[in-house]
Amino acid sequence: MSTLQKTILKAKLPPVVPVASLGSRGARRSGFGKKRDYTPVQWSRYFSERRDVAVDGNQFRVYCLGDSGPLLVLLHGGGFSALTWALFSSSVTSMVGCQVLAIDLRGHGDTITTNEEDLSAETMARDVGDIVRTLYDSDPPPVILIGHSMGGAIAVHTASANLIPSLIGLAVIDVVEGTALDALASMQSFLRGRPTHFTSLENAIEWCIRSGQVRNIESAKVSMPGQIKNSKSGKLATNDIDTYVPVGQVDERQSALSGDAIWEEVIEASNSEGHTAVADVFKHPSALADKDSQTWRYVWRIDLGQTEKHWSGWFKGLSNTFLNCPVPKMLLLAGIDRLDKDLTVGQMQGKFQMQVLPQCGHAVHEDVPDKVAEVLATFMVRHKFAEPESSFERTFPAC
Repeated sequence: MSTLQKTILKAKLPPVVPVASLGSRGARRSGFGKKRDYTPVQWSRYFSERRDVAVDGNQFRVYCLGDSGPLLVLLHGGGFSALTWALFSSSVTSMVGCQVLAIDLRGHGDTITTNEEDLSAETMARDVGDIVRTLYDSDPPPVILIGHSMGGAIAVHTASANLIPSLIGLAVIDVVEGTALDALASMQSFLRGRPTHFTSLENAIEWCIRSGQVRNIESAKVSMPGQIKNSKSGKLATNDIDTYVPVGQVDERQSALSGDAIWEEVIEASNSEGHTAVADVFKHPSALADKDSQTWRYVWRIDLGQTEKHWSGWFKGLSNTFLNCPVPKMLLLAGIDRLDKDLTVGQMQGKFQMQVLPQCGHAVHEDVPDKVAEVLATFMVRHKFAEPESSFERTFPAC
């Protein structure tokens, strides 16, 4: 595996990690393949309500579920939207008594602000505090901040600045200062390697799965539309789903022969320690290579490359800031190698709980939403933040 590939595997912006394996090239050539359904799914399957919260001339889209217990304020990673938490939200609310508030952060999803380019940690942390204060005024419920990648960094900055007085807990998913900063140098090259447009929602969802951005197809079907917008209307793709006419299920064999699928060629080799080295080569569909922009139905909601000036501000000093937050803390990682020195020392001193969930990509909460829900539900029950549902069984204790 090249140095660039290793770096991207550890990348914290955007939250993308290449998949380990999706079948061999030879198997695809010889087999007939199975039909896979990439039809997009609406938010309402997983959330009970969506609202637009007005704050100082800005309009923040939020998704809600549950009406009692502690409030889990969920912050997504760079380029994603609140819909990245769909499956997790449904799962965690079935395990413990809690409520969910998933936010489309500034510049993302269906949120509209007067300054879409101000994605500094300070501004986005202030946004989160303002949203909670606007919704709950002077009597907010106990709040647990949970963030993934960039959203994890914003959660830490929000907690550190005491922008939510009722904060009782903090959970950060797969973001570590050291590896995040190391990865930033290669991010522009990585972003340039992504498709710039998609011919349909199914095409975008297929790319999401085959590229390894998300390894759970059910999650990709609800979250991917929150990352792209209609190139003609300029509106988020989620607004098209109610009137959308599906292209139809994709036959992998036919797609391979016609060149309309995004195939990932995976070369696996086991090293002496039993780990797997992976080399990923992607072929963009011929439709995406079409120079006729009239076929470009969907493009990215946010140009992540233009946010580079904010990247170091999200992550610099993050480990110490996290360790100094005066509330119970949880760190979930996709691999132990992501720990940096400060966090390693802090973990040995018992300053936070840690859980490693292997065999998943960087979008941990999308790849294995039930496992992440179990870990965080156990965290809440352990600290007596929430009452378990009758069917909930606590998972193994965290480190």
